[in-house]
Amino acid sequence: MLELDTVTAGYDRRASVFRGASLTVAPGESVGLLGPSGCGKSTLARVAALLHRPDAGRLVLDGTEVRAWRHRAPRALRTAVGVVFQQPRTAADPRLTLADLIAEPLRATGRRTEAAERVAALVPAVGLTGDLLGRRPHEVSDGQLQRACLARALTLRPRWLICDEMTAMLDASTTAALVAAVETYRADTGAGLLAVGHDRVLLNRWCDRTVEWRDCLPAPPGD
Repeated sequence: MLELDTVTAGYDRRASVFRGASLTVAPGESVGLLGPSGCGKSTLARVAALLHRPDAGRLVLDGTEVRAWRHRAPRALRTAVGVVFQQPRTAADPRLTLADLIAEPLRATGRRTEAAERVAALVPAVGLTGDLLGRRPHEVSDGQLQRACLARALTLRPRWLICDEMTAMLDASTTAALVAAVETYRADTGAGLLAVGHDRVLLNRWCDRTVEWRDCLPAPPGD
């Protein structure tokens, strides 16, 4: 279970982005988190991905309460979560080729010898072609780069996927291809999914259930 329990988070303790948000995702379940831009759902996604320490509340992952964040978190927890961000160009090191980008998590965890085989398996799974692997981010389209970022998120075979507005900048055909790649991975592995977005139609078609952002927050006094 991925459980966010009464989480308060922000980038300045004097001004939280949100307070008391709660959300759960069961193993194998796909949950959409729907809300307008600026409401705080991307910050919640970063908390769920162990990338942002909350000011209060708990994150419980596979029965273990997370007590350290980013590189201080235990490797077993960090590698259990794969994340895809909205803007691939800010999420990708411009110095890396696409092949190196996809293999980056393996190299960071001391598993370089697996890189070639894993990249070869992921490239067709996300709809890339081999001729693109030697190119750098500025030499490919947004859609091609986002496919590589999805492959990177899947490299360590995570049990949980967090897709934060993954398709917001992409055309309909690329959106459909990326969603299909995620669903194939989930069918093969039983991974749980948190898909964050503001497109109700997409989330309703993609996910087992869609949660409105306001439903993650405490009820106002008097309700």
